[in-house]
Amino acid sequence: MKIGIDARFFGLGGKGLGRYTQKLIEHLETIDIENQYVVFLRKENFDEYQPFNKNFTKVLADYRWYSFSEQILYPRLLAKYKFDLMHFPHFNVPLLYRKKFVLTIHDLILIHFPTLRGTMLNPIWYWIKYAAYKLTIGSAIKRSAAIIAVSEFTKNDIIGQYSEATGKIFVTYEASDNLCRISSVSPNQILEKYGIIKSYLLYVGNAYPHKNLESLIDAFELILEEFPNLQLALVGKEDFFYVRLKKYVIKNNISNVHFLGFVPDQDLDVLYRFAQAYVFPSLYEGFGLPPLEAMAKGAAVVCSDHACMKEVLGEAALYVDANPPVGGKNFAKGVELILNNKEIKDRLIERGYERIRKYSWEKMANETLSIYLNVRNKK
Repeated sequence: MKIGIDARFFGLGGKGLGRYTQKLIEHLETIDIENQYVVFLRKENFDEYQPFNKNFTKVLADYRWYSFSEQILYPRLLAKYKFDLMHFPHFNVPLLYRKKFVLTIHDLILIHFPTLRGTMLNPIWYWIKYAAYKLTIGSAIKRSAAIIAVSEFTKNDIIGQYSEATGKIFVTYEASDNLCRISSVSPNQILEKYGIIKSYLLYVGNAYPHKNLESLIDAFELILEEFPNLQLALVGKEDFFYVRLKKYVIKNNISNVHFLGFVPDQDLDVLYRFAQAYVFPSLYEGFGLPPLEAMAKGAAVVCSDHACMKEVLGEAALYVDANPPVGGKNFAKGVELILNNKEIKDRLIERGYERIRKYSWEKMANETLSIYLNVRNKK
């Protein structure tokens, strides 16, 4: 087969979606020498990917996501290659693309959280964009030859919203790198570089409203009453949502909260490894990769009791009802249990090491390749 992969989200700049796309391509290169692959990238990540097998090539497709050029010009470029199959690792499939394709859907957050708190757009433009999103994802699901979901929760969520997905949707779990990269530089030097000089809690991810970070801040304010020297480290590239969260911290006069911005993987491994706990109060996830990565690095995880998180993390996390308005109080109690009970904390860490063995990027790539072959063999 001649297979195209839309990798415009490739790399760390694409957040969880970027990591998924990167790991899929890297592991397909190690397992498949028979099919021909063309990988489409933007200027900003074109040099991040260097093919090492002759059956993989890369092509510049510098069309911004959710743009008119994506809808009009990108399909013209794809048509030149006459693919047997195209893989779009996100729902933004151009409406004009009418060849056979596989679609990955990571979550339906915009369906469940269509709120203006999650956007910087004015209300009219926001609802226009929301209508376009609904049209695009509905059309992509209907036209797809197969759909990949990253959890059983997401699979069932998709089928519940779009009955057309029934019978052509498959689950391939994401994974975490097990390697903990701690350099020869003293971990204390890494921590001090980010202003961390005391025991700390860690959160890694964006600050979108469904991440529920205001409840985390409320919880931390309560935790400080018993642990006044504790710090909260928030890792994520500064944007509109993190700026708004900073204002919330200032408004409530909460001390010891550190906004670290973007942190490279090697430094991030140190932050995971030495945290008192990794905290994740999210109200909705399609998979929830950061808590799994935290477990791989040896952190105890305190997490919201969202159904997807229970599916992915199993018995390796401490679950708390983090839903507002009492989510802050509940989450504080969960974190305090970890801080006060070393036996529980150590048990969660050991269970985390066991849990991550369930997941493998290589397994994900093999299962994805099987889906490609299954689609090819269908009449």
